[in-house]
Amino acid sequence: MRLLEIKGPGEFSLVQVATHNTLPYAILSHTWAHGQEVTYRDLISGAGERKTGYEKIKFCGEQAMKDGLQYFWVDTCCIDKSDSTELTTAINSMFRWYRNAKKCYVYLADVSTPGYDADVQAKQSTWEAAFRDSKWFTRGWTLQELIAPATVEFFSKEGKRLGDKNSLEKLIHKITRIPIQALQGNPFSHFSIAERREWAVQRQTTEEEDIVYCLLGLCKVSMPPIYGEGKEAALKRLQMTVKEFSKDSSELKDLEDNIAPFIVPFDRNPNFTGRGTELAKVEEKLFSRGQTTKVAIWGLGGVGKTQLLLEFVYRIKDEHKNCSVIWIPATNMESLYQTYLDIAQLLGIPAWEDKEADVKKLVEEYLSRDDAGQWLLVFDNADDIDMWIAKPGSGAQESGGLIDYLPRSKQGSIMFTTRDRKTAVKLAQENIVEVQEMNEELSVLLLQKCLVNPDLVKNRQDATALLIELTYLPLAIVQAAAYINENGITLAEYLLLLEEQEEEVIDLLSEEFQDSRRYRNVKNPVATTWLISFEQIRRRDALAADYLSFMCCIDPKDIPQSLLPPGQSHKKEIEAIGTLNAYSFITKRPADLALDLHPLQSRMDLIWRYGMCLYEDGRWNEAEAAITEVLEIEKRDLGANHPSTLTSIAKLASTYRNQGRWGEAEELEVQVIETRKTKLGADHPDTLTSINNLASTY
Repeated sequence: MRLLEIKGPGEFSLVQVATHNTLPYAILSHTWAHGQEVTYRDLISGAGERKTGYEKIKFCGEQAMKDGLQYFWVDTCCIDKSDSTELTTAINSMFRWYRNAKKCYVYLADVSTPGYDADVQAKQSTWEAAFRDSKWFTRGWTLQELIAPATVEFFSKEGKRLGDKNSLEKLIHKITRIPIQALQGNPFSHFSIAERREWAVQRQTTEEEDIVYCLLGLCKVSMPPIYGEGKEAALKRLQMTVKEFSKDSSELKDLEDNIAPFIVPFDRNPNFTGRGTELAKVEEKLFSRGQTTKVAIWGLGGVGKTQLLLEFVYRIKDEHKNCSVIWIPATNMESLYQTYLDIAQLLGIPAWEDKEADVKKLVEEYLSRDDAGQWLLVFDNADDIDMWIAKPGSGAQESGGLIDYLPRSKQGSIMFTTRDRKTAVKLAQENIVEVQEMNEELSVLLLQKCLVNPDLVKNRQDATALLIELTYLPLAIVQAAAYINENGITLAEYLLLLEEQEEEVIDLLSEEFQDSRRYRNVKNPVATTWLISFEQIRRRDALAADYLSFMCCIDPKDIPQSLLPPGQSHKKEIEAIGTLNAYSFITKRPADLALDLHPLQSRMDLIWRYGMCLYEDGRWNEAEAAITEVLEIEKRDLGANHPSTLTSIAKLASTYRNQGRWGEAEELEVQVIETRKTKLGADHPDTLTSINNLASTY
C-alpha cells in the first residue's frame, strides 16, 4: 500500500507501507474528471501539477495536516493501474483501506460555497440542493467509501466543511435510501446480501464490471477482476464466490433474489426508539410449534403500535430469511380487498384474475398448504370488530367475517394491531401485548431524532413541557416535530400555539404531515386518529360515548363512577366503562371506584375556565382566587418560565389592574416582559402584548 507523506505545506511524496501497518492516515473520496486526474506516473514524473485534479490532492493534504495526520491516500495517484497484480490487490483491499482510515474526506466538486464564512453548516439551505444532486452519490465506488469509514466528512469545491456522515445522516439516507443502521456502522449481518446489492442498483461506473466489483467489500469476499467479462459474468462469479465464502448458503439465495416474499408497504423506520420489552414479548409468543399462533398488539391510538410492528417484521426479515411476511391494512373492507388482490397476484396464486373468485379464500388456501413454508401474516388497524365477527342477523353473516378467512398452518403466525382490548382478546385470546405511552427519556430521544435541529431539545424545560402536553404519544411527538421543522419555530413557540384557543389547538392536532411509514389514504394526525376511535365507540356503545362527552366537561382526574349519568342497567354501565377503558380513553382506579380521563381528552381546564367566566363578569376577587390556584399548579408542574405559567401571570396582573392594584400589576407585568424577551425575543408578538399591558397599567 502506498501513502502520500506530507513534507510541508503543499509538499508530499509517495511512501510504501505494509498493509498490516497501523500508520494513521486520511483518505480521499471524490468524483473523477476525464483526463484531469493525477496518476501514479504523473506524480512520479512531476507532470501532475498541471492537471486540475492536483487541487484535490493538495486539499486532502492540507486537511490531513489540520487533523494532525502526516499521511493520506488518494486512489488516482497511489495505485499503479498499469500493474494488473497491484490493481487486483487494490480492488480487493479498497474497502479495508477506507475502513481503516482515520478520516475520509469527501470532496464534492459540484457543490459550491463561494464567499461563505466558517459557519457553512448553519447555511445548509443554500447548498443542500446541490448536495442532493451531487454526482458523488451516483458513483458505484463511493458506495463503500460512504459506508466503510467510521468518520466521513463532506467538503465543498472551495474546501468548506459541510458536515459529516453523522450530522447529515438523515439527508444522506433520503438521497441514497441506505438504511441509517448501515450508515451508523451496524454489522453487515443485519442486512441480507440482496439488500446490500440494492444499495448499488441506481449507481453508475465507468467500466460495467465495476458495479459488481464495488460490492466485494460489502459482501465480505474477494476475487480477481477480469475487465471485459461483462457485468453478468462478473455477477455470476460473485455469486459463486459468496457461496464459497459463506457458511450459510441462504446468502447465495439472497444474492440470486430467491428470497421469501416480503410484502410490506413501508420502509424501516430509522427513528424507531425503545420498545425492547414489547418486542421481546411479541417474539416470545410467536412461532409456537404445532399450531397457528395469533398475537394482538393493542394500545391507544397514536401510541406507536404500527411502528412497533414494522420494526418487528424487519427483524423477522433479518433473522428468518425463509419466512414470508405479508402485511394487510384492515382499516376498511375496500382497502383490505385491494390488498388481498395485490397479494394474490404477487404470490402467483392461480385464478386470482377471476372476478368471480373469492380472493380472500384463495390467499387463505394458499397459505394453509404444507408447501407454503414459514409465514407471518399481519393485519394492521384491526379496530372494527364487525369486520371480523359478523353480527347475528346481519347480511355479513352469510359470507362470514374476516376471522373465517384466517389461514391455518403449523408454520404460520398471525399478528394484529388494534386500539380496542376487547377486539384484541377476541382475535388472539390471551396472546395480547399492550403498548403504553413512552417514558420521558425515550420521548426526548424520539423528539430529538425527528427534529431537523436536534439542538432544540437542549432546552430540557421546554422539551419536557411539550412532551407533557403531548402526553408522550409517539404519533403526537412526530406530528409536532414535523410542524416545528416545516415552520422553523422553537419548542417554546409551539407550546405557545398549544396554549391558544381550543379551536387552534384542534387545528394543530389536525395538521397534516408527511410520513412514509403511515398509510397515504388514512389521515395521519392525532386528533383524527382519536376521532376514528370515538366514532367506533359511538356506533358500538352509545352510553360509552355519552360518558366520554360528559367527562370531557369536568375535571379529568378522580371522577367518581357515581357521578356518571345512569344507564339502562348496571350491566350496560359496566360495559360502557369497559369499552372506554379498552380503548385507553380512561383508566380505572379499582380501590375507590373512580376514573381518570386521558389528558388528550380534556377539552377544558375546569378551574381556568371558571376563572375566566368570573373575569368576564367583572367579579375580580373571585377570579383572582381561581387564577392564583391555576398559577400555583403551573409553577409546580411546569416551572415559572413556562408559556402557560406566563399566560396565567399576565392574566393575574390584568386582574390586579382591574382592581386598581397598580403596583402589584406592574411588578407581574415586568416579570412577564423580561422572561418573554429572553425566551422569545424583544420583537415577538407576545412580548409586545406584554409591553402594551404594562403601558395600560402606567
